[in-house]
Amino acid sequence: MDLINPLAELYAEQSTSPEDPLLQEIAEYTRTQHAESIMLSGKVQGKVLEMISCMIRPATVLEIGTFTGYSALCLAKGLQPGGRLHTIELREADATLARGYFDRSPLGTQIISHTGNALDILPGLEETWDLVFIDADKPAYIDYFNLVFPRLRKNGFILADNVLFHGQVLQEPVKGKSAKGILAFNEFIRQRTDIEKTILTVRDGLYLIRKL
Repeated sequence: MDLINPLAELYAEQSTSPEDPLLQEIAEYTRTQHAESIMLSGKVQGKVLEMISCMIRPATVLEIGTFTGYSALCLAKGLQPGGRLHTIELREADATLARGYFDRSPLGTQIISHTGNALDILPGLEETWDLVFIDADKPAYIDYFNLVFPRLRKNGFILADNVLFHGQVLQEPVKGKSAKGILAFNEFIRQRTDIEKTILTVRDGLYLIRKL
């Protein structure tokens, strides 16, 4: 389902600042060589992530779901000097690929890579988070939120990706484990009163959440 007119998406991409050469390389490799290239954040969403990070100027960022490293590099651009970005990837091949890109970036020394199940890794990360980006296993979104929210500072932000899930959350009945997981997460967030929230209709839907 096309949620946004493809011509509008093309216009937005053409009106967005260009990617730096390393991001261009990651995007090209992912689109042409990776079996799950649909998971790439891409130019427009990548710039949104970068701008949000630059507005917040976080000292600590957490990313759940590294994939090929594109979004982590976008988020890292807003880090304070000496700030840290922790990124977690379940699949070893993607984690290794992303680490190679990070090590070629001037921001690479500020990016800490973790490989494994985020539900196992998160309890051991004793940071107070300024900004969290959730983009991993969809049925686990509520679990991820519950693990990171207590460590999110007041007025800190959580971004959750794919919250429209290709339009499947708009269909009745909602089918598939991932779509059902996203729908449950969206309802979970909608009912909370300890946060402010809105969905940005960028790419596949981006939930913007602020802790009160």
